[in-house]
Amino acid sequence: MNELVLVVEDSDEDIEAIARAIGRSHPDVRLEFLRSGSGVLPRLDGAGAEPPRLVLLDLNMPGEGGLDVIRQVRARAEFDALRLVVFTSSENQAEADACYAAGADSYIYKPINFALFQSVLSQTLDYWRSREPNVTQTVVPPPGDSSAQA
Repeated sequence: MNELVLVVEDSDEDIEAIARAIGRSHPDVRLEFLRSGSGVLPRLDGAGAEPPRLVLLDLNMPGEGGLDVIRQVRARAEFDALRLVVFTSSENQAEADACYAAGADSYIYKPINFALFQSVLSQTLDYWRSREPNVTQTVVPPPGDSSAQA
């Protein structure tokens, strides 16, 4: 299964970590990176462009952030089956609630530890690859060793 995952992330460090983590756990998944939310709708609307099965979306980016992207994508019926997974360093419950209210399928905290980071991404891909579109939502709580809890 050679699926495409669209990753919307502005941090070079996180782009590298995501590419490394998914490359190790799911070498059959192809990744396409966008550095800002403003490129998501043009990419999804692109004539002849392969549609991604899942969008891994950073929340806090310059310009259009993840919440804006969720609202824009969910306003378009043709993208109803597209999975929108917020992958963020924000542990703010109000932000998580806003993402779910806007139509995010999942809100996942980015662990600092790379092994945990890789495990969380692997489990996220496995979970969403095994689901039919728009069946359920899941919340993955922040890990116990997060910097905000230290």
